[in-house]
Amino acid sequence: MSADRRGPTPKIGGAATGRPGRPVGSVGVVAKRSFPPVVDHRARVLVLGTLPGEESLRLQQYYAHPRNLFWPILFALFDSAPVADYQAKLAFALAQQLALWDVCMVGEREASADSTIRRETPNAIDRLLDAHPSIGAVAFNGTGARRLYDRHFRRRPHLIYLAMPSTSPAHARLDFAAKLAKWRGLREILDGAGT
Repeated sequence: MSADRRGPTPKIGGAATGRPGRPVGSVGVVAKRSFPPVVDHRARVLVLGTLPGEESLRLQQYYAHPRNLFWPILFALFDSAPVADYQAKLAFALAQQLALWDVCMVGEREASADSTIRRETPNAIDRLLDAHPSIGAVAFNGTGARRLYDRHFRRRPHLIYLAMPSTSPAHARLDFAAKLAKWRGLREILDGAGT
């Protein structure tokens, strides 16, 4: 496949649209694109998902599904009241020294099922980590993100890797309290980083 069919590789902080693309292989399966990273100079932990789900793509927002627990967990970790405004959510994540991105820049996926992701092209995570040396940990939002990261990248010996339970509503084996308890490791990393 030529580079122009896949689209240009987004620059860090670039303007990738995240909107569904055209079919790129399997009949009737549409390629989906991730969003640009949410990151600034304060970032200490990079939270990685797999690829935006259908509702996130529709709204052009990270973790937009109303039953996705990412935002409620994030606010609970820092004893803060959740906010509805998306830009305020992003500002809150940045203020907590978090960066957000997805492992996949583009990939085929049926609906929002991580287990069906295939023909993926990874985001430039190595470049993001090189550009933000203050990031000392990577937190995987679910086993799908961890699996895809390990498929495309070598783990860096100086980074801490956290395997968190997926906040997706598709992974309802754990309730909110159980997921929150496991996500507390992210707060512990930040507290240990001198925040």
